Amino acid sequence: MLDLPDYLQHIGFGRAPSADLDTLREVVLRHALTIPFENLDALTGRRVSLDPADVERKLLRQGRGGWCFEQNLLLGNALRSIGFQVVDLAARVVWGRAAEAAAPRTHRVLQVHLAGRDWIVDAGFGGQTLTGVLDLASDESQVTPHEPFRLRRLGDERLMESRVSGQWLPMFRFDLHPQQPIDFEAANFQLVHDPASHFTQGVRASRVTPEGRHVMRGFELAFHPLQGETRRESLPGAREVIAALNDVIGIDTSGVPDLQARLESLRA
Repeated sequence: MLDLPDYLQHIGFGRAPSADLDTLREVVLRHALTIPFENLDALTGRRVSLDPADVERKLLRQGRGGWCFEQNLLLGNALRSIGFQVVDLAARVVWGRAAEAAAPRTHRVLQVHLAGRDWIVDAGFGGQTLTGVLDLASDESQVTPHEPFRLRRLGDERLMESRVSGQWLPMFRFDLHPQQPIDFEAANFQLVHDPASHFTQGVRASRVTPEGRHVMRGFELAFHPLQGETRRESLPGAREVIAALNDVIGIDTSGVPDLQARLESLRA
């Protein structure tokens, strides 16, 4: 059972929560601003547990972040504890590809039913993580605290898109078939252990701020501000990557003692 007061304190939610739209929006935003996205366990060959107690310990007490299976598990359980009706969904990631591209269901998304309407929530899409909530019934552009997003129908599926530099970019497709926790285990295992998984090949980490997004890909650190031009920095080595993970992304890397050796192997 999730320790809801601990979770709310961790994300800085300072009032009594209730199952309403204002609470939903604030919890989603504060979660995204507080808990970074990262793949350090997969990068260093560690098991990524989807046991709720393990996820809670890692993301709330060990100073770590996580990816979609962990992030949306934690967020979904928090929303259920508040009183929301939450359904887990599985999505096909098409980021950087054509919207119709064949892709496995390797992404966890949340559907929240509230007062006769359905909303889409997603705390785990890395550098493009949703910081607002989207009305599932609308196919129009929807404002969030960061970029605009929209949901378009594509056959029997919905397509999530974000507007970046004036273009609508496809992120993932999903249908509304409810998933059980066990349904995510195989995809989670594959992303950790498959040598072809990009999560095993280099650092993937990001953190949202009120001003924009910090995104680390391999040995490059970028900041995408809400206004203005992206700033990029090439990090020369493992020590600099670890320092940026700690100081910029906000991850306590002390629990990943072999991270430096793994990063150095990628530079060899």
